[in-house]
Amino acid sequence: MANNALSVSELNREVKNLLENSLMRVLVTGEVSNFSCPASGHWYFTLKDERAQVRCAMFKGRNFRVGQRPANGDDVTVMAKVTLYEGRGEYQLVVDSLETAGEGALRRAYEALRLRLQAEGLFDVAHKQPIPRLPRRIGIITSATGAAIRDILSVLARRFPAIPVYLLPVPVQGDEAAPAIVHALARANEHDLADVLIVGRGGGSLEDLWAFNEEPVVRAIHASRIPVISAVGHETDTTLADFAADYRAPTPSAAAEQASPDQVEWMQRLDRIELILQQHMQRTFQQYTRQLTQLRERLEAGALSGSQEKQRLESLNERLRRAGLRLVTDKRRQLQQLSLRLRDPRQQLQQQGERAETLRQRLEQIILRLLNQREQSLTAGMRQLHAVSPLGTLSRGYAIVTDAAGHVVESAEQVEVGAEVSNRLKQGTLTCQVIGVSSD
Repeated sequence: MANNALSVSELNREVKNLLENSLMRVLVTGEVSNFSCPASGHWYFTLKDERAQVRCAMFKGRNFRVGQRPANGDDVTVMAKVTLYEGRGEYQLVVDSLETAGEGALRRAYEALRLRLQAEGLFDVAHKQPIPRLPRRIGIITSATGAAIRDILSVLARRFPAIPVYLLPVPVQGDEAAPAIVHALARANEHDLADVLIVGRGGGSLEDLWAFNEEPVVRAIHASRIPVISAVGHETDTTLADFAADYRAPTPSAAAEQASPDQVEWMQRLDRIELILQQHMQRTFQQYTRQLTQLRERLEAGALSGSQEKQRLESLNERLRRAGLRLVTDKRRQLQQLSLRLRDPRQQLQQQGERAETLRQRLEQIILRLLNQREQSLTAGMRQLHAVSPLGTLSRGYAIVTDAAGHVVESAEQVEVGAEVSNRLKQGTLTCQVIGVSSD
């Protein structure tokens, strides 16, 4: 008979195999006691009721998924594998998942509502609105005292402190949370308080985050005309508000990053605009300078009459003046619009305005100097034309004689006695009859 006896180790191994093969996975509800979490990260505790208890182990690879660490006295439900700890001959539960009391019912309600709202199309990508790149105002719907608002404000102050922030404080858990969030969303939309809204809170258990799974909150986010960024809990937390929002951020800090532009990038853009303005002004000035130079050359060559050329020059100068002023005005308006949207940092924007004003003054000075130079050149050219003009000769007492055909008479031999000739004076014309011809 002794030959058939089992050792203690063999017995425990057989019992372990029997338990694991027979029971597989079980759902067990009980109260947590003797909870411990050593440096290994594993959880060890006892699950008990009024009449019995059982030891439990939940290893690190499993317990990191639990939203909140259980405490002694908590009622929990575990999904576990029944096994035997061979070293002591004690059976125990190796826990795969753990939910606090009531969390299982919440999870089932969550899933049922998710499927119903998804079937209605509330989560469709087609309904998502784009997040503005440069919002004028940012609205935040969260607790005024939680860690989430501190994280959000810290990020916004770092990225773009010029954008005003409008806080709509609400409770973020409990019975009053969902109605308050719905009211805040309606208020923000009714009064157009922001260009983008951040709705969220810090992390917590499923029960803590439940306000963001309430159907009225989900529908209010879906109906918002203002784009909504959800920022509920940590990256592993997912609520129905995340599905309805236009953008789901893993954390409140990430939501602030998404909602705000980078002020450094926008300042660089302003610098590029200023450079383009300078280049455009320089090209315009060079273009009109070339036209004026060509006109001066034609004037000196006598291609046009003095009066026509003067009118053309004056017209061109006026066009240059108006174009320069209009260019400066347009570019200054663009810079002012960008400055108004940026608003801060004030020192950088003031520098940009001063630089634009300096450029405007320089352009006006250049235009005035150019006009003076061209006017002086025109005056000199007019004097030269007048000196060689036949009209200038007439003003000194001379006359231009033409025959009946209108030909200029250069010699007395071109006319005969008795012929009529015309004498053009400085003012008026005399018609005369030739009574004598002399070749002297």
